[in-house]
Amino acid sequence: MDLEISIEEVKKISTSELLDKLSSNVKGLSEKDAETRLKYGINEISEGQQNHLKKFLGYFWGPIPWMIEFALIISLLIQHWPEFGIILLLLLINGLVGFFQEDRADNAIELLKEKLAFKARVLREGKWVNIPSKNIVPGDIVKVHLGDIVPADIKLIEGEYVTVDESSLTGESLPVDKTVDDIIYSGSIIQKGQMHGIVFATGMNTYFGKAAGLVTGLSPKSHLQRAVITIGDYLIILDLIMVSLIFIVGLIRHESFFDILGFALVLTIASIPVAQPAVLSVTLTVGAMAMAKKKAIVSKLTAIEELAGMDVLFSDKTGTLTKNEISIAEIESYNGFTENEVICYAGLASLRVEQDPLDKAILDKIESSEVLSLNTSDYKILKFNPFDPIRKSTESEIQYKNSRFKVSKGAPQVILSLLEDQEILKTKVERNVDHFATKGYRSLGVAKTDSNNIWQFMGLIALYDPPKKSSKKTIADAKSMGIDVKMITGDHIAIAKQIAKELDLSTNIMLPITFLDLPEDEAFKVVEEASGFAEVFPEHKYRILEILQNRGKIVGMTGDGVNDAPALKKADAGIALYQATDAAKSAADIVLTIPGLSVIINAIKESYKIFHRMRSYSIYRVAETIRILVFVAMVILLFNFYPVTALMLVFIALLDDIPVMTIAYDRTEKVNQPQKWDMYQVLGMATFLGIIGVVSSLLLFYIGKVVLNLDTGVLQSLIFLKLVVAGHLTMFVTRNSGHFWSVKPSGIFFWSVILTDIFATLLVVFGVFLTPIGWGLAALVWGYSLIAFVIEDQMKIYFFKILEHGYFKRFIVKEGTE
Repeated sequence: MDLEISIEEVKKISTSELLDKLSSNVKGLSEKDAETRLKYGINEISEGQQNHLKKFLGYFWGPIPWMIEFALIISLLIQHWPEFGIILLLLLINGLVGFFQEDRADNAIELLKEKLAFKARVLREGKWVNIPSKNIVPGDIVKVHLGDIVPADIKLIEGEYVTVDESSLTGESLPVDKTVDDIIYSGSIIQKGQMHGIVFATGMNTYFGKAAGLVTGLSPKSHLQRAVITIGDYLIILDLIMVSLIFIVGLIRHESFFDILGFALVLTIASIPVAQPAVLSVTLTVGAMAMAKKKAIVSKLTAIEELAGMDVLFSDKTGTLTKNEISIAEIESYNGFTENEVICYAGLASLRVEQDPLDKAILDKIESSEVLSLNTSDYKILKFNPFDPIRKSTESEIQYKNSRFKVSKGAPQVILSLLEDQEILKTKVERNVDHFATKGYRSLGVAKTDSNNIWQFMGLIALYDPPKKSSKKTIADAKSMGIDVKMITGDHIAIAKQIAKELDLSTNIMLPITFLDLPEDEAFKVVEEASGFAEVFPEHKYRILEILQNRGKIVGMTGDGVNDAPALKKADAGIALYQATDAAKSAADIVLTIPGLSVIINAIKESYKIFHRMRSYSIYRVAETIRILVFVAMVILLFNFYPVTALMLVFIALLDDIPVMTIAYDRTEKVNQPQKWDMYQVLGMATFLGIIGVVSSLLLFYIGKVVLNLDTGVLQSLIFLKLVVAGHLTMFVTRNSGHFWSVKPSGIFFWSVILTDIFATLLVVFGVFLTPIGWGLAALVWGYSLIAFVIEDQMKIYFFKILEHGYFKRFIVKEGTE
């Protein structure tokens, strides 16, 4: 049975026919929605499952696996059976380990995303219930209102109107008004109003699902992706140079073409970071899980790296810096109305279901007073227009006995605009608004119509939302981390300054008018020096971000409303606050699950650790490539001797993959400042450590060949063990900027390195696939490698100081983001 109905058919039939056609789909539908969907055959192979298969195949057929497979074929052609067997094993292990590690990482992220799953308000068995949007079926009656992301294609059947943002679907920037019998599409955002609709298409059958391939554009590369590309380019160029030299010299020496080709391919495999995608993915995922424990859920993994590099954080005031526990501080009445009447009529213009903090403060005030409660009991609300960010007011139509009137509450300037002659009261009202603002109070205007339907201004309600006790310390912590925290709010500038003063923020609060029309350079100066902005609209937030980002700043932005979505998407690190709308969560990179700014600070500290692990791995990976590639090439070119066999190189690549996977779980040194990819530091240190490794290996090669006069096979096994042990010890050097003992490694990281090196030792001692060397030479390698490790660690400290002075910047790429 085909439960989905096409848009064309929906447009042709009446609402009653549509209801009849789909009503049977939801009869008796319980919370076991997933089972029901399977029963109806609505579920299809998801995009995630398709990517799952593609990813699995990618580990066995892609740029790196292709080189391994080519080496496998060459080994088969020249009948080097040991190499063939080990290369085949490498291909299988690398593919399976990489796939399962990344798949596990992806599954962990999917579990986190489930916590962000959007809910839909659905009529089931005569009751309105909240269910995951993915469990909606055709025939469901859903309620959509301000801030909702429309969960499916629906036809509107009840209500006055909704204003819908369909820009992500149609490209039309202006919102569209929809009424009964109109269609709204899945993925669009409700900006105003509230209505009911019947679902007629879900999932991939929606307009959005069918158009997904057309509306999805290429997203710009993150700083991490660009850094990885820079590192990859560096290694590939180095590999091409060394391998080309080996190939040319080998042909001049009349060596077998296939032997040279096989060795060159395997050398390339050993030097290129095959495990890099899996390592970075696992590192980010483990970090995301740690951040989730600290109540910050990551919806996009690369956002962790952006958060780590954040220079500026724009913090929303209400609910983030303040408690979002609004109380009524004062009431100022006008035109002969009493304070009780002002608050009572404000209550009539408040929503009793799904209250926001402002409505709650007013209604709580009424309910706490027996007199006020009795006064409002005879009033019947006929019609209610909820608050929206554009109109900045609410309005109710009231029936009281035999009379009808309207009452509205909202921003004072909006309420004043309802009056026919507002100039009489305007000066007095504005003076009182300014007076309240100096105390940190937000003003709310209240008005009603008289018997002639003429609006009368009743009074002002002063609302106070005190700062959180933790906000002051949190801001101080952020400043100590090198993050410039700026407050951003739509409230009156005097309120913003008062709250900033209470939080020990600078009171250099600016209005958007101060920079909007300025040239770029002057606008940047204003935005950078300001401690915050007041009376802002969504488009102002977007412009502020743009100004800073154009100057290379990495900017974070907090938000919770539907109109915050553009700024959250524009920010390098968009942070949706606790209880944010679905639209805000959808646009954000990180979603907080408890209120407050302190959660963000905890998340930033965790992101520093994650970034540190990725940078440590990158330094190690480049250094290890140089150690192997340059050393092998120099010995071949200078001594006409292959220091390791192709089989040994395959073993090295395989043994390297095991410990690097545990870097994600390692401890890190304490970092308390924004972290960015500085390729001068990364490639500079990696190159230095790589050169030390080359010199160290050359010296041991000399000892083995000249001093000890070892046979070819024994010498190769000796060098193999040295490359494994010394290479893995380098991980302890690169994991922090101080001495290796300054930060204790995690157990899983430490033992993965040690046990892997012990396994390599057993291979060469007992001669498994390799020439045996005995315990004496193995002990020599370990002793030599440990001494080299201590010297390398000490030289690292000195070279860090040299890098900080920038002596080598002309030779090394400065930034990895270009």
